[in-house]
Amino acid sequence: MRQMILEMFENSGQLDTGTIVLRLVAATIIAAFIFLSYAISHSGSIYSRKFNVSLAALTVITTVVMIVIGNNIALSLGMVGALSIVRFRTAIKDSRDTIYIFWAIVVGICCGAGDYLVGAIGSVFAFLVLLIFGRIKNDNRVLLVIRSTRINEDRIEALVFQYFQRKANMRVKNTTETYVEYIYELSKSLLEKKKRSEIPGDSEKKSITDALYELGCIEYCNIVMQNDEISS
Repeated sequence: MRQMILEMFENSGQLDTGTIVLRLVAATIIAAFIFLSYAISHSGSIYSRKFNVSLAALTVITTVVMIVIGNNIALSLGMVGALSIVRFRTAIKDSRDTIYIFWAIVVGICCGAGDYLVGAIGSVFAFLVLLIFGRIKNDNRVLLVIRSTRINEDRIEALVFQYFQRKANMRVKNTTETYVEYIYELSKSLLEKKKRSEIPGDSEKKSITDALYELGCIEYCNIVMQNDEISS
């Protein structure tokens, strides 16, 4: 009985046990390299430890799939059909996460096919690129939120238009019977540049919040910083 089970495992594929273990070990080593790269290039609330572990597991699983498929075209088509029913609904918090998913799959394919050198060298170059450029973030965006009575509707729009010289993008305008709320999108550099600028027609320098409150009937004026760790 024991001999029959051993023969069944030995004849289950074209590769011997040593080769299978070697390919899985190589995939695990490079998966640890991907894990380290993701931890270095991501920081703050955008970093997900669970997603990082999933990348390492994805590399090994892809290797197993490649070992099973081998050169069998019929089996590969069946595997593609089986995997096509799986739907992934995990929200990608950072566009770089897509790169890491693709990297893990490619490494798994390389190790499963026995091209360890290609997988290793390619991973080194991918690691260097992500290490150098991985911390680049979009310019911080600033949201200017204003709520006031509708009597100030035209004056608020004119004031913001003059103050930022057409560089403030109105994203939201909510109105009720008595109130109006605006959400303008600005760049951080524009806000800092205009923080102490003069408003045309005024003799004193003042901030945008001071100018808005001078209109009267302003319920609140909020400035919200928005960066890559909040929204991508």
